[in-house]
Amino acid sequence: MQFHDIAKTLKNLKRQKSGIQFCPKCGSPSILGLGSLDGWLLPTQFTCEECGYSGYLLMELDESKEPEETELTSD
Repeated sequence: MQFHDIAKTLKNLKRQKSGIQFCPKCGSPSILGLGSLDGWLLPTQFTCEECGYSGYLLMELDESKEPEETELTSD
């Protein structure tokens, strides 16, 4: 595998933010990414300014998608 192939693969793996990110513990949008190597060499670790949650997982609302309509039926 050549360097060009590795660089292309890493570029394709770069994650783009697609929506608003929320804390999975309290639902606050006040989230900070920590560390200078996060998201590049290591997974991004997030910290919530409201409740103090620290972890690698977040909830994300994708603003590009329209809400799905649900059909309510009565039995």
